[in-house]
Amino acid sequence: MEFKIKEALLNNSEELFGIQVEEKLIQFQKTRKDVEGDLTLVIFPFVKVLKCSPIEAGEKIGAFVKENTSNIESYSVVGGFLNIVIDSSYWISALSEIDKNDRYGFGEPDSKSTIMVEYSSPNTNKPLHLGHLRNNFLGYSVAEILKANGHKVIKTQIINDRGIHICKSMLAWQKFSPLNEKGERETPGNTGIKGDKLVGKYYVVFDKHLMIEANAIIDQWNAEDFGYTDETVSAEFNRLDESKAGKEEKTIKGIDSKIKELAKNQTSILREAKEMLIRWEGRDPETYLLWTTMNSWVYTGFESTYKAMGVDFDKLYYESDTFLLGKDLVDEGLSKDVFYRKDDGSVWIDLSDEGLDEKLVLRSDGTAVYMTQDVGTAVDRFKDYSDLEGMIYTVGNEQDHHFKVLFLILKKLGYDWSENCSHLSYGMVELPKGQGRMKSREGTVVDADDLMESIVDSAREMTQERGHLDGMSEEDREALFELIGMGGLKYFLLKVDPKKRIVFDPTNPEAIELNGNTGPYIQYAHARIKSLLAKADGIGELKDVDLHPIEKEILKQLSGFPNTMNEAAKNHSPALIANYMYELVKLYNTFFQSIPVHIEEKQELKDMRLILSRNVAKVIGLGMTLLGVKVPERM
Repeated sequence: MEFKIKEALLNNSEELFGIQVEEKLIQFQKTRKDVEGDLTLVIFPFVKVLKCSPIEAGEKIGAFVKENTSNIESYSVVGGFLNIVIDSSYWISALSEIDKNDRYGFGEPDSKSTIMVEYSSPNTNKPLHLGHLRNNFLGYSVAEILKANGHKVIKTQIINDRGIHICKSMLAWQKFSPLNEKGERETPGNTGIKGDKLVGKYYVVFDKHLMIEANAIIDQWNAEDFGYTDETVSAEFNRLDESKAGKEEKTIKGIDSKIKELAKNQTSILREAKEMLIRWEGRDPETYLLWTTMNSWVYTGFESTYKAMGVDFDKLYYESDTFLLGKDLVDEGLSKDVFYRKDDGSVWIDLSDEGLDEKLVLRSDGTAVYMTQDVGTAVDRFKDYSDLEGMIYTVGNEQDHHFKVLFLILKKLGYDWSENCSHLSYGMVELPKGQGRMKSREGTVVDADDLMESIVDSAREMTQERGHLDGMSEEDREALFELIGMGGLKYFLLKVDPKKRIVFDPTNPEAIELNGNTGPYIQYAHARIKSLLAKADGIGELKDVDLHPIEKEILKQLSGFPNTMNEAAKNHSPALIANYMYELVKLYNTFFQSIPVHIEEKQELKDMRLILSRNVAKVIGLGMTLLGVKVPERM
């Protein structure tokens, strides 16, 4: 309808306005809920052209639109806004078109540019946690939304399988894993512990021993016993320690934190981990065998977690491969004066002209940093996919600076496609106040497997209490519990704008409540409609009937689905889809509670309402699929 009105105004511009107006003057917006209308045209841009008051301009344009555009029932002018009422036949026609299309709102597959979406990208020294859930659900959903809009999409992750973090787990396992009666160290096979959790256990063990050693060193320093400590290190300790005098408690804590980091770097256990990293990069056979063994445990664990999450990937990249490409690119950048080498042998880039700082790209011992592998990975991906036009990195907002630097480095190295790389920067998932912060090295994270299992258990308990499970097999019941639990969790984490942080309480079943803006609320509406349709004794043809206001509101909402999908793709925001679904279901529930369907005596009205219901269910199914959420036939 917007297009029809715009076309009528542009084609008759000189007759109506005396001049040919520009298309940008014709602006529509949603009609306020306190006035009658289905569409609102902003009148203010035409006041100057018509040289009259907004009310006079609105009346003139309203009369013209009603006379020259079909399906306009009436109009009213409120202030500088023309509120247009569209007749029932237009909405019935719209319903007919929606009903014909099983993939309503979806674009032609692979009709648009190829985009790669990176998400998850875990470290192999620990299991996935609550933060990874938001990351995976968000990245997967954005990929599905882009695909639904016609893009060819490649889902990927970079597995951070090398570096000091994995060496910490490897070393701790070597040093501290107990031997069983067969003389074997702990493995997933002989303990029954999930592989990623076993490796994560030893990452925590490493940190505990690191802190014991670091605290002992600090005690020695406080006793003025510097032993074999380097003079520059002891001088730095003294400087920091003296700087605490007269400072506030918060400042002293910050200084103590710096002293702790200074001490950590003097520990023998951290030195051993760094030496192990150098041996790994040199492909030392024993170190490499330990690395492949422990990583294989982790990959098996990740695979089962991803299956439970309901996410997948088209292509996997490994940091252990791409960091070498990154090191080659560092050499290339040195020859082009993009990078420079310091006296200690480390390699840096100076981005001060771009308002940033200096950034390390290669350590003095020749080992790579995250930036090194990210540069290598990006270049490798564009080599792998010749039609790739852009990349989206789904990474938390604490890495905003990292990606600004990454894209600048790629640009300075001469890769123009870096302009099409973007960082989907999302807010962190935090625990409620008083529950502390999540820290992997301290073992205080909310484990993803445990959380998913817990929320499915809660869904099982709440669903059994409500009943309505008669006639369902045990297998079907368990599938329903998982569908409700995981649907609730995904929806809870996706309904919030990605840029905003989320406070999530794992002990509170709010996400699986049947009321409010929750996944189960929407799932239940779908099941209710499916039950309604199953009871129908056939559905006749759709005919012109007068619509109740709530029926028209539902049709307006359904008509907005394609635009919502487009906006969600443009903004990389599943939240737009989630909240669209919530508004649609609220409207439908109002309709269901106030308008008779099966007891309606007029067959034409009954058929229309059943067809309307059928298409609400269809759009719920399509939209929730984009969020990775399944909807039930029965609930």
